[in-house]
Amino acid sequence: MEKVRDQRREDLVRTVLHPLVHTGKGYYMVVGALLLVVFWGLYAYSTQLREGLIVTGMRDRILWGFYIILFVFFIGISHAGTLISAILRVVKAQWRTPVTRMAEFITVVALSVGALMPMLDLGRPDRIPNLVLFGRWQSPILWDLLSITTYLTGSIIYLYLPLIPDLALCRDRLGTQGSAWKRAFFRIASVGWQGTARQKKYLKIAMGFMMVIIIPVAVSVHTVVSWIFAMSLREPWNSTVFGAYFVAGAIFSGIATIIVVMAILRKVFRLEAYITEKHFINLGYMLGGFTLIMMYFNISEYVVTGYKMAGETPFHFTQLLVREFAPFFWMYTIGGMVVPGLIILFPWTRTFTGVIIAAGFAMVGMWLERFIIVVAGLRVPLMPYEPSWYIPTWVEWSVMAAAFAMFGLIIAVFSKLVPVISIWEVAEQYEEEEGKVPASTEVSGRPPMRPARAEGAPGAGGGGGGTA
Repeated sequence: MEKVRDQRREDLVRTVLHPLVHTGKGYYMVVGALLLVVFWGLYAYSTQLREGLIVTGMRDRILWGFYIILFVFFIGISHAGTLISAILRVVKAQWRTPVTRMAEFITVVALSVGALMPMLDLGRPDRIPNLVLFGRWQSPILWDLLSITTYLTGSIIYLYLPLIPDLALCRDRLGTQGSAWKRAFFRIASVGWQGTARQKKYLKIAMGFMMVIIIPVAVSVHTVVSWIFAMSLREPWNSTVFGAYFVAGAIFSGIATIIVVMAILRKVFRLEAYITEKHFINLGYMLGGFTLIMMYFNISEYVVTGYKMAGETPFHFTQLLVREFAPFFWMYTIGGMVVPGLIILFPWTRTFTGVIIAAGFAMVGMWLERFIIVVAGLRVPLMPYEPSWYIPTWVEWSVMAAAFAMFGLIIAVFSKLVPVISIWEVAEQYEEEEGKVPASTEVSGRPPMRPARAEGAPGAGGGGGGTA
């Protein structure tokens, strides 16, 4: 029995560590393609920096476009990662262990990319320091800056703490298989972790503190993002539930992103033995639950506002339901909420493939929702003038493509630097499933196992090391 248990752990370690030292041609091709898109986006932005915002489709009537849409979208994605990970840790959901690290890293990457978007939206980025030096404390824009900075800092800490035992494992197991700079990185980043009882105690205390504190911080961030809209004098944004609506939409789109990214990494690195169909089904249930919440908020908002039809509401409802924005609105409503909800509702479609399809629809739908909020909201006239229109230029399309490419690029680099699955937590789960006290094998960073073979034998259940 002991031999079987050790073999199970060994397969886990070998499979998860394999991508860190073995890289296939496909990985370099993907990274190269992503870099090309990023560089093209940088060229497009350099054009904007040189010529000014006139090269974009933004004008004085519709002054926000793709950049702010991407800002809200990426900040929204970031919520599900840390927030869901923290909630699952707090409630001690056993199935969470292979999922949490991917979720936590998605938070950091999405926040990093999203925080760049308002800077790109400025015509004079050299004046960004003025926001801090001369910003008004009454402005929700300054609140947004502070909340995102706090959330990014907390998310990095929350990602790093559970990484320490696995970084120590990489330090001790990879040996000469890793490059010199990688070995130096593992040695420094593992901060001398040896898996002693004292180290484990303080690590669990730190993780427990962070998982509790990060939940209200995450909720506050997208609430403040929503206040940038709701506290302005715009009829379509004049809502008291925008905070809760934005938080629910953030978690909804974030769950969908986790599902899609997790499916890609599972396939590329052959992690089928550890990220199973059960994990996708459980995330599918969460996606379905937030589909209902999003439906509730939409019905509540449109029914209450439409019942009164005050001010410019008739104009806004007309452009949403039957005119200029009708295709986007109904694609969001049907494709972004109804279709994912129906897929999750029925057992014969609530499968591994079905959950991924539902997540894809949800991601596209939530991007359209942000487009509707920003562009359709700004199109409603504040004065009796002819409504304008927003047509993004090649510069904005290029920057948007570069933003998504950067998101994928950072994840690709991360997956070759640290384990994408928390090895020590999965190992502890194995021990708990066997009814034993969690052993110190994987957590110590010095497991009493034979060294990993350079050629990477296949793992248990057919999950061998991937070659990307």
